[in-house]
Parts: sequence; structure tokens; C-alpha cells
Amino acid sequence: MAVTFADLHTEAGLKALDAFLSGKSYISGQLTKDDVRVYASVSGKPSADLYPNASKWYEAVSAKLASSFPGKPVGVSIGGQAAVSAVEAKEDAADDDDDLDLFGDETEEEKKAAEAREAAKAPAKKKESGKSSVLMDIKPWDDETDMKKLEESVRSVELPGLLWGASKLVAVGYGIKKLQIMLTIVDDLVSVDTMIEEVLTVEPHNEYIQSCDIVAFNKI
Repeated sequence: MAVTFADLHTEAGLKALDAFLSGKSYISGQLTKDDVRVYASVSGKPSADLYPNASKWYEAVSAKLASSFPGKPVGVSIGGQAAVSAVEAKEDAADDDDDLDLFGDETEEEKKAAEAREAAKAPAKKKESGKSSVLMDIKPWDDETDMKKLEESVRSVELPGLLWGASKLVAVGYGIKKLQIMLTIVDDLVSVDTMIEEVLTVEPHNEYIQSCDIVAFNKI
């Protein structure tokens, strides 16, 4: 919504501007052409005693404009008014070119505010990793392997995204039994093949485990 100020050359106008700027750094929340327009309408820096908010705002805009136009102003007169700086005379040219950077580099505060606005516009994206249910056969070296310790060795493997489930012993023959065990994995975090090759069939687990086979692999 557009903001309208009374004659800013009067006490009433400056008082209204000061009240409007209470708690604000700039007219529109951050430095824009609105500030340039209002700045051009003020004859000079408002009194810090009478209009502290307007005075602080005037100094901030002056500093920004000074860094954008480093040349020394000679002063001009418009419509019988007191001389105004060359900065104010350039206001119309700024309105015709939306891409013109009047204010130099953004401050850190302005950059954070811009980033926050962009983040608010971006749709929230929640990536959910898929899960899989796996059934494995884990075979011992022989009939003398302690199957209880074999299972303890298997379940001691802890990885992010790995959950061991139910298990049972299944007879293979010649007095040998294998461990059949369920596990649930987060696909992006756990590779069953890698776990078999680099964890279950190497020390210390290979003291009990001779080999591992994937019996079933189903997406959940």
C-alpha cells in the first residue's frame, strides 16, 4: 500500500515522517526508491532532537547515496526551492532504469533478508529414502561352529539405516545349520553387498561366518 506524506518542508510533515519511521530503518523496510523520493523532498537533515527517527534515516540514506555517487555535487535550484544536491536530481533517471544500482553493495543485513525471502518462496522439499526388507542366509564353517556366537557376531554389526529382525536356524545337512535372518535397510544408507564383503566376511566376524547369501530382497 502506498504511503503518503504531507509537505516535508513543514514541521507537521517532518513530525509525520518521524512517527512513520519509528522502529524502521527505511521507508519500505529496506533501502528502495521510496527512500530516494522522500529524501529528495526533505530540505535538509531533520533535527536529531526533534525528529530522531527521521534524522537517523536521513543519515543512513545520505551515506548510501554518497557511496553510489562519489562525485562532488555543485548544487542546483528547482522551482524556486533551495539548492538541492545532484544526487536528488538523478532520482528521475533512476526511476527509468530498474536495473540501475543506486545503492552500491548490499549490507550483510540486506543480504540475509533477501536470502530469507528467497527461501520462503522455495517449496519445501522433503526427501524420503526408500527402504527394503532383506532375508539372508549366513553359513558357518562347520558343525562345530558355535551358532549362538555367530548370531551375536552378526547382530553386533551396527550401521546407520540398518535394523536386524527375526532369525532362525535352518538345517543344511551333516549336522550343520545355517542362520537365516531378516533385516531392514534404508536404501540410500546401506548396501547389503558391501556389508557382506567388507564387514560380515572379514575379521573378526569371519571367525564364525564362512559365507553369506541374499535369499530375498524386497522394497518396502
